[in-house]
Amino acid sequence: MNMFVNAVLVGLVAVFCMLDSRLLGRLNFEQPLVGATLVGIVLGDPATGLAVGAATELVSMGLVSVGAAVPPDMVLGGIVASAFACLTGASAETAMTIAIPVAVLGQLLGIVFRSIIAALTHVADAAIEDGRFRAAYSMHIVAGTILYSLMYFIPVFVAVFVGTDIVQAVVDLIPEWLSNGLNVSSKILTAYGLALLLSLMIKKGMTIFLLLGFLLASYLGLSVIAVSALGVILALILMDLKFGKGDGAALATADPDYDPLEDDDE
Repeated sequence: MNMFVNAVLVGLVAVFCMLDSRLLGRLNFEQPLVGATLVGIVLGDPATGLAVGAATELVSMGLVSVGAAVPPDMVLGGIVASAFACLTGASAETAMTIAIPVAVLGQLLGIVFRSIIAALTHVADAAIEDGRFRAAYSMHIVAGTILYSLMYFIPVFVAVFVGTDIVQAVVDLIPEWLSNGLNVSSKILTAYGLALLLSLMIKKGMTIFLLLGFLLASYLGLSVIAVSALGVILALILMDLKFGKGDGAALATADPDYDPLEDDDE
Protein backbone atom coordinates (compact mmCIF):
# COMPACT_ATOMS: atom_id res chain seq x y z
CA MET A 1 0.00 0.00 0.00
CA ASN A 2 1.64 3.25 -1.14
CA MET A 3 1.71 6.46 0.84
CA PHE A 4 -0.95 8.17 -1.29
CA VAL A 5 -3.49 5.45 -0.53
CA ASN A 6 -2.55 5.56 3.15
CA ALA A 7 -3.05 9.33 3.23
CA VAL A 8 -6.47 9.05 1.55
CA LEU A 9 -7.63 6.30 3.91
CA VAL A 10 -6.51 8.15 7.03
CA GLY A 11 -8.10 11.35 5.72
CA LEU A 12 -11.40 9.53 5.16
CA VAL A 13 -11.25 8.13 8.69
CA ALA A 14 -10.78 11.68 9.99
CA VAL A 15 -13.80 12.90 7.99
CA PHE A 16 -15.92 9.99 9.21
CA CYS A 17 -15.05 10.70 12.84
CA MET A 18 -15.78 14.39 12.35
CA LEU A 19 -19.23 13.63 10.89
CA ASP A 20 -20.16 11.68 14.01
CA SER A 21 -21.53 14.62 15.99
CA ARG A 22 -22.64 16.62 12.94
CA LEU A 23 -24.58 14.18 10.76
CA LEU A 24 -24.57 10.75 12.43
CA GLY A 25 -25.78 11.83 15.85
CA ARG A 26 -23.45 10.96 18.70
CA LEU A 27 -22.10 7.42 18.20
CA ASN A 28 -18.76 8.08 19.97
CA PHE A 29 -16.72 7.82 16.78
CA GLU A 30 -15.61 11.37 17.54
CA GLN A 31 -13.37 10.17 20.35
CA PRO A 32 -9.55 10.08 20.14
CA LEU A 33 -9.53 6.43 21.24
CA VAL A 34 -11.92 5.34 18.48
CA GLY A 35 -10.43 7.51 15.74
CA ALA A 36 -6.84 6.44 16.40
CA THR A 37 -7.88 2.79 16.58
CA LEU A 38 -9.69 3.06 13.23
CA VAL A 39 -6.51 4.52 11.74
CA GLY A 40 -4.56 1.56 13.10
CA ILE A 41 -7.07 -0.84 11.52
CA VAL A 42 -6.93 0.72 8.04
CA LEU A 43 -3.11 0.84 8.20
CA GLY A 44 -2.86 -2.77 9.35
CA ASP A 45 -1.59 -2.09 12.89
CA PRO A 46 -4.60 -1.93 15.23
CA ALA A 47 -2.50 -2.53 18.37
CA THR A 48 -0.41 0.61 17.79
CA GLY A 49 -3.50 2.60 16.91
CA LEU A 50 -5.19 1.48 20.11
CA ALA A 51 -2.13 2.37 22.21
CA VAL A 52 -1.88 5.87 20.72
CA GLY A 53 -5.64 6.32 21.01
CA ALA A 54 -5.62 5.38 24.68
CA ALA A 55 -2.81 7.86 25.42
CA THR A 56 -4.59 10.61 23.47
CA GLU A 57 -7.91 9.84 25.17
CA LEU A 58 -6.34 10.31 28.58
CA VAL A 59 -5.00 13.71 27.55
CA SER A 60 -8.37 14.76 26.12
CA MET A 61 -10.40 13.86 29.22
CA GLY A 62 -11.96 17.00 30.61
CA LEU A 63 -11.18 19.07 27.51
CA VAL A 64 -14.66 20.23 26.52
CA SER A 65 -15.99 23.09 24.44
CA VAL A 66 -17.67 25.62 26.72
CA GLY A 67 -19.50 28.44 24.96
CA ALA A 68 -17.25 29.99 22.31
CA ALA A 69 -14.10 28.37 23.73
CA VAL A 70 -12.51 25.87 21.33
CA PRO A 71 -10.26 23.30 23.02
CA PRO A 72 -7.29 21.63 21.28
CA ASP A 73 -8.60 19.16 18.72
CA MET A 74 -7.31 15.92 20.21
CA VAL A 75 -9.32 13.90 17.67
CA LEU A 76 -7.27 15.37 14.84
CA GLY A 77 -4.09 15.07 16.91
CA GLY A 78 -4.80 11.44 17.77
CA ILE A 79 -5.50 10.48 14.16
CA VAL A 80 -2.28 12.05 12.84
CA ALA A 81 -0.27 10.66 15.75
CA SER A 82 -1.70 7.18 15.20
CA ALA A 83 -0.84 7.30 11.49
CA PHE A 84 2.66 8.53 12.36
CA ALA A 85 3.21 5.68 14.83
CA CYS A 86 1.81 3.00 12.51
CA LEU A 87 3.82 4.12 9.48
CA THR A 88 7.14 4.79 11.24
CA GLY A 89 7.07 2.26 14.08
CA ALA A 90 7.36 4.99 16.70
CA SER A 91 6.17 4.41 20.25
CA ALA A 92 2.97 5.84 21.67
CA GLU A 93 5.04 8.24 23.82
CA THR A 94 6.88 9.59 20.76
CA ALA A 95 3.63 9.86 18.84
CA MET A 96 2.21 12.03 21.60
CA THR A 97 4.86 14.66 20.83
CA ILE A 98 3.15 14.92 17.43
CA ALA A 99 -0.42 14.75 18.72
CA ILE A 100 -0.27 17.84 20.92
CA PRO A 101 1.06 20.33 18.29
CA VAL A 102 -1.37 18.93 15.70
CA ALA A 103 -4.23 19.29 18.21
CA VAL A 104 -3.34 22.95 18.71
CA LEU A 105 -3.23 23.39 14.92
CA GLY A 106 -6.68 21.78 14.74
CA GLN A 107 -7.86 24.25 17.38
CA LEU A 108 -6.76 27.18 15.19
CA LEU A 109 -8.33 25.64 12.07
CA GLY A 110 -11.54 25.10 14.01
CA ILE A 111 -11.72 28.77 14.92
CA VAL A 112 -11.14 29.83 11.29
CA PHE A 113 -13.74 27.45 9.87
CA ARG A 114 -16.30 28.32 12.52
CA SER A 115 -15.87 31.96 11.51
CA ILE A 116 -16.51 31.03 7.87
CA ILE A 117 -19.55 28.96 8.76
CA ALA A 118 -20.91 31.85 10.84
CA ALA A 119 -20.79 33.97 7.68
CA LEU A 120 -22.62 31.23 5.76
CA THR A 121 -25.35 31.34 8.41
CA HIS A 122 -26.19 34.91 7.41
CA VAL A 123 -26.39 33.79 3.77
CA ALA A 124 -28.80 31.05 4.81
CA ASP A 125 -30.88 33.57 6.78
CA ALA A 126 -31.16 35.78 3.70
CA ALA A 127 -32.22 32.79 1.61
CA ILE A 128 -34.95 31.96 4.14
CA GLU A 129 -36.24 35.53 4.04
CA ASP A 130 -36.44 35.29 0.23
CA GLY A 131 -38.28 31.97 0.45
CA ARG A 132 -35.37 29.97 -1.02
CA PHE A 133 -35.60 27.18 1.51
CA ARG A 134 -33.75 24.63 -0.61
CA ALA A 135 -30.77 27.00 -0.83
CA ALA A 136 -30.82 27.49 2.96
CA TYR A 137 -31.03 23.72 3.46
CA SER A 138 -28.07 23.18 1.15
CA MET A 139 -26.10 25.88 2.93
CA HIS A 140 -26.46 24.14 6.30
CA ILE A 141 -26.31 20.49 5.29
CA VAL A 142 -24.15 20.47 2.15
CA ALA A 143 -21.84 23.48 2.35
CA GLY A 144 -21.20 23.17 6.09
CA THR A 145 -20.47 19.47 5.83
CA ILE A 146 -18.10 19.94 2.89
CA LEU A 147 -16.17 22.68 4.70
CA TYR A 148 -15.82 20.65 7.88
CA SER A 149 -14.76 17.60 5.85
CA LEU A 150 -12.08 19.60 4.08
CA MET A 151 -10.93 21.02 7.41
CA TYR A 152 -10.11 17.50 8.54
CA PHE A 153 -9.19 15.77 5.29
CA ILE A 154 -6.66 18.30 3.93
CA PRO A 155 -4.35 18.61 6.98
CA VAL A 156 -4.49 14.87 7.67
CA PHE A 157 -3.78 14.00 4.02
CA VAL A 158 -0.86 16.45 3.86
CA ALA A 159 0.56 15.26 7.18
CA VAL A 160 0.50 11.61 6.13
CA PHE A 161 1.41 11.96 2.44
CA VAL A 162 4.04 14.69 2.67
CA GLY A 163 4.83 15.25 6.29
CA THR A 164 5.45 11.81 7.76
CA ASP A 165 9.08 11.66 6.70
CA ILE A 166 9.53 15.32 7.57
CA VAL A 167 7.98 14.80 10.98
CA GLN A 168 10.21 11.79 11.55
CA ALA A 169 13.28 13.86 10.63
CA VAL A 170 12.20 16.65 12.97
CA VAL A 171 11.66 14.18 15.80
CA ASP A 172 15.12 12.70 15.18
CA LEU A 173 16.60 16.20 15.47
CA ILE A 174 14.87 16.89 18.78
CA PRO A 175 17.44 16.70 21.60
CA GLU A 176 16.86 14.11 24.28
CA TRP A 177 16.22 16.67 27.01
CA LEU A 178 13.47 18.32 24.95
CA SER A 179 11.92 14.98 24.04
CA ASN A 180 11.86 13.99 27.70
CA GLY A 181 10.28 17.34 28.54
CA LEU A 182 7.57 16.81 25.95
CA ASN A 183 6.87 13.34 27.33
CA VAL A 184 6.55 14.80 30.84
CA SER A 185 4.25 17.55 29.56
CA SER A 186 1.98 14.95 27.94
CA LYS A 187 1.72 13.17 31.30
CA ILE A 188 0.92 16.49 33.00
CA LEU A 189 -1.86 17.07 30.47
CA THR A 190 -3.13 13.57 31.22
CA ALA A 191 -3.24 14.36 34.94
CA TYR A 192 -4.92 17.68 34.21
CA GLY A 193 -7.59 15.99 32.11
CA LEU A 194 -8.26 13.44 34.84
CA ALA A 195 -8.44 16.22 37.43
CA LEU A 196 -11.05 18.04 35.37
CA LEU A 197 -12.99 14.81 35.02
CA LEU A 198 -12.85 14.19 38.77
CA SER A 199 -14.12 17.71 39.43
CA LEU A 200 -17.29 16.69 37.60
CA MET A 201 -17.58 13.43 39.54
CA ILE A 202 -17.02 14.74 43.06
CA LYS A 203 -20.59 15.66 43.86
CA LYS A 204 -23.06 14.80 46.60
CA GLY A 205 -24.12 11.18 46.26
CA MET A 206 -21.21 10.21 43.98
CA THR A 207 -18.12 10.93 46.06
CA ILE A 208 -18.64 7.86 48.25
CA PHE A 209 -18.54 5.57 45.21
CA LEU A 210 -15.40 7.26 43.91
CA LEU A 211 -13.70 6.70 47.26
CA LEU A 212 -14.92 3.10 47.36
CA GLY A 213 -13.40 2.38 43.96
CA PHE A 214 -10.14 4.04 44.98
CA LEU A 215 -9.92 1.94 48.16
CA LEU A 216 -10.67 -1.27 46.29
CA ALA A 217 -7.95 -0.56 43.72
CA SER A 218 -5.36 0.74 46.20
CA TYR A 219 -5.66 -1.58 49.21
CA LEU A 220 -7.07 -4.76 47.65
CA GLY A 221 -5.04 -4.52 44.45
CA LEU A 222 -8.08 -5.09 42.21
CA SER A 223 -7.77 -4.33 38.52
CA VAL A 224 -9.84 -1.69 36.75
CA ILE A 225 -11.99 -4.43 35.20
CA ALA A 226 -12.69 -5.97 38.60
CA VAL A 227 -13.60 -2.61 40.15
CA SER A 228 -15.83 -1.84 37.17
CA ALA A 229 -17.59 -5.20 37.49
CA LEU A 230 -18.18 -4.59 41.20
CA GLY A 231 -19.52 -1.14 40.35
CA VAL A 232 -22.02 -2.62 37.90
CA ILE A 233 -23.15 -5.20 40.48
CA LEU A 234 -23.52 -2.52 43.15
CA ALA A 235 -25.49 -0.32 40.75
CA LEU A 236 -27.87 -3.20 39.96
CA ILE A 237 -28.38 -3.90 43.67
CA LEU A 238 -29.09 -0.26 44.50
CA MET A 239 -31.38 0.07 41.50
CA ASP A 240 -33.36 -2.98 42.61
CA LEU A 241 -33.66 -1.60 46.15
CA LYS A 242 -34.89 1.77 44.90
CA PHE A 243 -37.05 0.72 41.97
CA GLY A 244 -37.68 -2.95 42.79
CA LYS A 245 -40.99 -4.73 42.54
CA GLY A 246 -41.51 -4.74 46.30
CA ASP A 247 -42.38 -1.28 47.59
CA GLY A 248 -42.75 0.12 44.10
CA ALA A 249 -45.50 -2.37 43.17
CA ALA A 250 -47.32 -1.83 46.46
CA LEU A 251 -47.23 1.95 46.04
CA ALA A 252 -48.30 1.65 42.43
CA THR A 253 -51.30 -0.40 43.52
CA ALA A 254 -52.25 2.16 46.15
CA ASP A 255 -51.70 5.12 43.84
CA PRO A 256 -52.03 4.54 40.07
CA ASP A 257 -50.29 7.89 39.41
CA TYR A 258 -47.16 6.85 41.34
CA ASP A 259 -43.91 7.58 39.51
CA PRO A 260 -40.76 6.06 41.09
CA LEU A 261 -38.59 8.66 39.34
CA GLU A 262 -40.13 11.32 41.53
CA ASP A 263 -38.30 9.74 44.47
CA ASP A 264 -35.13 11.42 43.22
CA ASP A 265 -36.41 14.74 44.54
CA GLU A 266 -36.65 13.45 48.08
